[in-house]
Amino acid sequence: MPITLLDGILVGFTLVSAMLAMVRGFSREVLSIASWIAAAAAAFFFYKPVVPYVQPYIDNDKIAMGAAAGIVFIVALIIVTIITMKLADWIIDSRVGALDRTLGFLYGAARGVLVVAVGLMFFNWLAGDRAPEWVVSAKSRPLLESIGTKIENMLPEDPENTILKRLSPGSSEAGADTQSPPAGNGDASPPADAPASGN
Repeated sequence: MPITLLDGILVGFTLVSAMLAMVRGFSREVLSIASWIAAAAAAFFFYKPVVPYVQPYIDNDKIAMGAAAGIVFIVALIIVTIITMKLADWIIDSRVGALDRTLGFLYGAARGVLVVAVGLMFFNWLAGDRAPEWVVSAKSRPLLESIGTKIENMLPEDPENTILKRLSPGSSEAGADTQSPPAGNGDASPPADAPASGN
């Protein structure tokens, strides 16, 4: 089975990602991801105090909520990035700098394979049964598709609605309100023998 274009894309993208990660260092790569995660967590948990300052300028509540979360995200990302850059520079200049770059190369290679696997997953979704021959005959296709399947199994069934439910204010209160009326209606219903006693 000859090497196809997909195999070449995988090898090229993996090498480029590995070299870039080696130059930057493993600590810088990991701390960079940690910065984005920390900024996203800050936007998720601390956007509510910012919403009142945004609402006078934006009428739509959902857009105002998104703008507030975006402001918190950007500010937190800038602050955390400055801190992580200083820490990463200190690690690279220390005695473990060579080990840090070696781990960065391995991390970059794994990241390249992961990105190509995700890209192939979306490509297969768009192409369906009409995938070109350079995808069908690729030696790396079974590996990439198995990685894509594992990623897909880790995702929720409806990620968009799951995120919206978590971000929507008062969603838990609304759910509690929808469950309380049946109990109240059951208590307020008249006894079954009430008409018989009236007669």
